Amino acid sequence: MKKILTGLAAFGLMFSGGAAMAQDAAHNVVEPTHFPIHKPAEQDWSFAGPFGVYDKGQLQRGFKIYREVCSACHSMKLVPFRTLEGLGYSEAQVKAIAAEYTVTDGPNADGEMFERPGIPSDHFPPPFPNTEAAAAANNGAAPPDFSLLAKARGVERGFPTFVFDIFTQYAENGPDYIHALLTGYDEEPPAGMEIAEGTYYNPYFIAGKSLAMAKPISDGQVTYEDGSAETVDQYAKDVSAFMMWAAEPHLEDRKKTGFRVMVFLLLFAAMVYLTKRKIWADVAH
Repeated sequence: MKKILTGLAAFGLMFSGGAAMAQDAAHNVVEPTHFPIHKPAEQDWSFAGPFGVYDKGQLQRGFKIYREVCSACHSMKLVPFRTLEGLGYSEAQVKAIAAEYTVTDGPNADGEMFERPGIPSDHFPPPFPNTEAAAAANNGAAPPDFSLLAKARGVERGFPTFVFDIFTQYAENGPDYIHALLTGYDEEPPAGMEIAEGTYYNPYFIAGKSLAMAKPISDGQVTYEDGSAETVDQYAKDVSAFMMWAAEPHLEDRKKTGFRVMVFLLLFAAMVYLTKRKIWADVAH
């Protein structure tokens, strides 16, 4: 009898200890220690690689997403209207787009600020007068400016991936991250994970497990005139490409210049080598 009781006690201790260990393991699983929880998938961008170029149709669709959805909260204060010609718009179209916005100007002769329609030399006006107003309207978190976001945001690739990126010219971690974030809202948090009230779980968010921004886009929300798919995935790709253009409008010129420089350096190196051989060919060593 004593042996039976001793065995039952030992089994109870093992069971309780195992349950405690399981609880600890579950706690470690549901509370991540690094972010983002999931790494963004690498997308197929037209502007990727040393010979990449922007797809102007995609940029115009992305601009449409920004105007109809994102501009309600996010500013783009470093981008002037005149640069929209880089999206394929004519000068007249750019003037018409700028005129749709109201810009604060001044002071006038009386020392007062006034409002007027925008002109191509103006920058996109912000949706809120200041950071405090932006935060108050968005769950206490001011939405970031879109101007340089595609270059400022990006998930580190780690070793040895970043070594190969040197040769593949991969520099699209910003658009990849934005696309992943916009399409990651439909994933449910693991069982037991606590999400703060007023925030939304997104495993691709770079600064935590949830963020104050609710899911911004849904299927069929924006109408495309060119027949492109009106899905969250397509919307996310288009606005990510547009944000990349906003951050680096001269990307195509930079890549063309870089290619010409590399060709020059190769030809120059060959010329130096042949000159050296010509000069030292008949010199005894």
